[in-house]
Amino acid sequence: MLSHPATALPEKPLLLIVDDDPLICDTLSFSLSKPFEVVTSHSRPHALQLLRQLRRSPELALVDLGLPPVPHRPDEGFALIADLLKLAPAIRIVVLSGQSDDGNARHARTLGAADFVAKPCNPGDLQQVLEGALAFRALDEQQREAVSPLIGTSPAMQKLRLQLRQYADLPFPVLIEGESGSGKEIIASRCLHLDTQRRYRPFLALNCAAISPSLVEATLFGYARGAFTGASSSRAGYFDDAADGTLFLDEIGELALELQAKLLRVLENGEYQRIGETQRRVSRARIVAATNRDLRKEVKAGRFRADLYHRLSVCSIAAPPLREMGDDKLLLLEHFRQHYAAQTQQLPFALSPQAASLWGDYAFPGNVRELRNVVIRLTTRYPGQIVDAAALEAELDLPDDSPASGDALPAALDAGASEAIVAAATQRLRQREPFSLDRLLDATERGYIEAALKLAHGNVSQAARLLGVHRTTLYNRMEAAARET
Repeated sequence: MLSHPATALPEKPLLLIVDDDPLICDTLSFSLSKPFEVVTSHSRPHALQLLRQLRRSPELALVDLGLPPVPHRPDEGFALIADLLKLAPAIRIVVLSGQSDDGNARHARTLGAADFVAKPCNPGDLQQVLEGALAFRALDEQQREAVSPLIGTSPAMQKLRLQLRQYADLPFPVLIEGESGSGKEIIASRCLHLDTQRRYRPFLALNCAAISPSLVEATLFGYARGAFTGASSSRAGYFDDAADGTLFLDEIGELALELQAKLLRVLENGEYQRIGETQRRVSRARIVAATNRDLRKEVKAGRFRADLYHRLSVCSIAAPPLREMGDDKLLLLEHFRQHYAAQTQQLPFALSPQAASLWGDYAFPGNVRELRNVVIRLTTRYPGQIVDAAALEAELDLPDDSPASGDALPAALDAGASEAIVAAATQRLRQREPFSLDRLLDATERGYIEAALKLAHGNVSQAARLLGVHRTTLYNRMEAAARET
């Protein structure tokens, strides 16, 4: 009898389910176990710990908004969306939540969620949504290889192209700064590697936020046999494997201070050592780092080394946010619209004049990631149709209608109160005591945010209306305040 060689079955897509209800996790794990390999988690900290331990990043995540310690509010779920995209930028996130009002759905999409499904949901329908998100993830991977990453003619995009021409083939480190969703990894992989003289050399990427701090040193520098428990053989690190190519360190602001010192040494003279070795090694790799944090503030707060920041930022590139790119938003709309219509073999949708005007005015706080996700949803829901302003509004995180306006000063800042503030400031500055305007403004902002949240009983949308700001702006400032504390 002839024997046939065994063939390895293809890996199922990995799906991460995060929900604090064990029954929901068990039910979804059972119903979705055939098309997906499923792992579950009950909280944001546990999900992030699990993600760092998995041997591969999940292709998909199914996330509840109401997670402990505040399951009656969506804050933890929103924070988890941002964290997952930071750790695994290519992951496609579907929100499954009972907190399904339109504002929560829009904000989840702004943060980068691919879709929003209200509880309860039929498992068969949920599987279709997840498979659709997975299909568009594959299209995104194809596009990254086939299409120029820089689309637009705005002054911000012209400045970016100029910086890339200046720095692309230099041997010095490059620091890419920009908001989440602005395309920092594409700039690193395409513009600073594939489109340069290094195109035929290795490109390695390490997400400093996606790996346990205890493993970063071994991953970067490698280790000798017996260096620690479990080190049964020597292993090369990223600096070895990158050779004379490019080593991309994403989320460099997450790197621990003790490792920052070792990275600084490599940047200064190229020298490093594997853990457990005394042999000096020399790296020829070019370092490209990226962050969505303000590293200048991180330096002042003592969380990032000033000498490392200055070494990295010799060649600094700003990835512009969409709100600074003007009509480029329309060019990106046309690009993604045609791309996804062709890939899905559907007719492209079109915007009505009113919807096109709304598109041009919208700030896209989630940047290119948000714009792309909106196009994907419109392609799926309105193939070959005209999308009117009402349908588009349902996809955008627009400010709620309210009599409150950011143009009107709060009552506490009328003319009389302003004079009192000037008088108090004058007296304080005359005392010549140490003073920081940044700290005073930050403290004042935190005070107003806390007061608004208290008056709104924790409802972020109502608090945003009280403060006269966009809900997304308030979330961003709350997250920044949390990092500062």
